[in-house]
Amino acid sequence: MNGITMGLNVDNLILSALREDISSEDVSTNAVMPEKKEGVVELLVKQDGVVCGLSVFERVFYLLDPSTKCYFSAKDGDDVKKGQKIGEVRGDIRVLLSGERTALNYLQRMSGIATYTRNVAKMLDGTSTKLLDTRKTTPNNRIFEKYAVTVGGGHNHRYNLSDGVLLKDNHIGAAGGVRNAVKMAKAYAPFVRKIEVEVENFDMVREAVEAEADIIMLDNMENEEMRKSIELIRSAKHRIEIEVSGNVTRENISRLTGLGVDYISSGALTHSSPILDLSLKNLHAV
Repeated sequence: MNGITMGLNVDNLILSALREDISSEDVSTNAVMPEKKEGVVELLVKQDGVVCGLSVFERVFYLLDPSTKCYFSAKDGDDVKKGQKIGEVRGDIRVLLSGERTALNYLQRMSGIATYTRNVAKMLDGTSTKLLDTRKTTPNNRIFEKYAVTVGGGHNHRYNLSDGVLLKDNHIGAAGGVRNAVKMAKAYAPFVRKIEVEVENFDMVREAVEAEADIIMLDNMENEEMRKSIELIRSAKHRIEIEVSGNVTRENISRLTGLGVDYISSGALTHSSPILDLSLKNLHAV
């Protein structure tokens, strides 16, 4: 994330998080530090993983006080080890104390997603299949979480509902079937939009192929039905991309890696990844 992106897209989100944590004042900090005093605190890694979100971490302190300075010895995407010092923050001790939790919340969450994503993405090494995220993100944190997926080696599916056409089960139900849903989407959406349709059984796959969908998502299918569906899709007269989805996790993705599909999507990348444990320690005046 560059400075322009940060200012335009995330400052209001970070400020909202800070207001959540400091509704009127930081009582604890003001009690022990009534006046400004310069200090420094170290950013330490407490478990192995992939660091992500350093620019967001830094921005928290900047928004509290632009004179605060962060110095990092790592960058987003780096592997980090338990016990490693990867940076320090210098500035008004009151700012260091008040911004600590919010800054770490972002950094730990984003680093956890990047770490989990990298572990899952490694299972697709040697294949042409791309690992995708979903919209199963924390409200108001999607921009941070989807960025973390890319740092971990995954790819972003559509960002939001305005970003692409994905006809899911309830869209299909509302339209009266796969064929009609695809037809209506093609008539409504700009021609530059691909039409993706989610299917749950072989009959729906056949309908989607006949309707000439651009992408077919095989959702929660058993392996044999997936292989049969993939064979039908590959035999279509026009090129159709194939996505596989449905409760995909690090523990079960191996059953899908040999299918030769274009994409595997996993909501677990953002909704089930544990945080990476990091901390700010050894605060002292300078």
